Amino acid sequence: MAPLLWRLLKQAGLVLGIAGVTLLAWRAYDSAAGPALQPWHLHVPHELDAEQLDRADWATWLKAEERVFAEVEQQVSATLDPAQVPAFNRYRQDSRTYPPAFATNWNHSYILRPKGRPQGVVVLVHGLTDSPYSLRHVARRYVEHGYLAIGLRLPGHGTVPAGLTDARWQDWLAATRMALRTARQEVPAPAPLHIVGYSNGGALAVKYALDALADPRLPQAQRLVLISPMIGVAASARFAGLAAWPAVFPAFSKAAWLNLRPEYNPFKYNSFPVNGARQSWLLTDALQSQLLALAEDPRLANLPPILSFQSLTDATVSTRALVDGLYQRLPANGSELVIFDLNRARDFEGLLDPASVTSLAGLLPPPPRRYTTQVLTNSGSASMAMELQTTTAASEHSTRQPLDLAYPLEVFSLSHVALPFPLDDALYGTQPSTAEDFGVHLGTVAARGERGVLVVPMDELMRLTANPFFPYLIQRIEADIDHATVSALIR
Repeated sequence: MAPLLWRLLKQAGLVLGIAGVTLLAWRAYDSAAGPALQPWHLHVPHELDAEQLDRADWATWLKAEERVFAEVEQQVSATLDPAQVPAFNRYRQDSRTYPPAFATNWNHSYILRPKGRPQGVVVLVHGLTDSPYSLRHVARRYVEHGYLAIGLRLPGHGTVPAGLTDARWQDWLAATRMALRTARQEVPAPAPLHIVGYSNGGALAVKYALDALADPRLPQAQRLVLISPMIGVAASARFAGLAAWPAVFPAFSKAAWLNLRPEYNPFKYNSFPVNGARQSWLLTDALQSQLLALAEDPRLANLPPILSFQSLTDATVSTRALVDGLYQRLPANGSELVIFDLNRARDFEGLLDPASVTSLAGLLPPPPRRYTTQVLTNSGSASMAMELQTTTAASEHSTRQPLDLAYPLEVFSLSHVALPFPLDDALYGTQPSTAEDFGVHLGTVAARGERGVLVVPMDELMRLTANPFFPYLIQRIEADIDHATVSALIR
């Protein structure tokens, strides 16, 4: 039997080897057929790494950041040939989407100060391929409530997509630590400290809070606010690095990219390198391992309360991972999960993909739960009017409260990218404000025509980019701001 088994193993290995070579060859061919790499795909800015960030203060970070943006200006923007680059490009100096020409370039890190003495401090951490722009509305509300707001630009972001080809999640976490040190230097304890994390920034916020349980040198936050948090991603992201293997050969350098798109968005990359997907999986894997290791650790009881906002359907992160991987492991510490349901009052049912998460019953465990759950839904309503279904922690019963909000007729669900933006956001809003101009109104694009004409996939243009329920999201955050401030004054 041994010789037969050995032959079978060799045959299986040969089949797997041939399959692997075939897949890599297909990947090399497929990438070669795409658009050519541009200077913003090739030049990697010189960012501070984790070791340098752990020694840096805010002033050091800002100086390094200015050098990075100057480098991009010199090595990318100043080298572009206008005859070869479309006018609608964020890196062309004469483009209307050229960020340095705006009154405020929201790709940079920032500190917003309130009038008078700060009552608290908040650190805001954006998502993958994003920039500090994405959380500026939340930052401004904190400032209106007397908080100092620190908007952090993560290394590899806000400059050129090539920055993500050399990025590591450990660098992002070190930058988060640096921002938290700055927060406590600016506004010492016992004033409340909050962390707001969007998407990948949500994973970094939770990872930092878990690390702070074991390291007294790390300032601990009093509350985490997570928006579309990246607690888990698709399992296929674990093997994303394999897709880049052909890139070791210069002729197949485009294999290092999952998407090569026109760069028309002034505050977010449209192109996406393989390393970005790889780093997101590594971060979420490290986070899940840490949560599992702390499951029976009494220190977990000291984790700050977490308030999360999540669309039931999310094509970027796993909604189920947020529930099963994070909330089911939390202590009874006052945490709360807010879910934005699908539009149940429209007949979209026959058009919904059965493979996606479309059922709350299949997502949430039966009550009682250790955390409060709130669901914004129009389920059972003949109109678009929304109601809030609340199940408090340790309760088996839900309450219903009507809201002065409605699902837009043409919208079947929220999206991963929509949650932190109000409808009047100047870039992403469906009803953009005229008080600011960023060269384009992406939320109002309604492209209709023939297939195969646009260089951007139609599903990207159809994706919802602003949140019709932003008023509730910000109201819920503000309630926690005021509660934390009053608690600090009482102490």
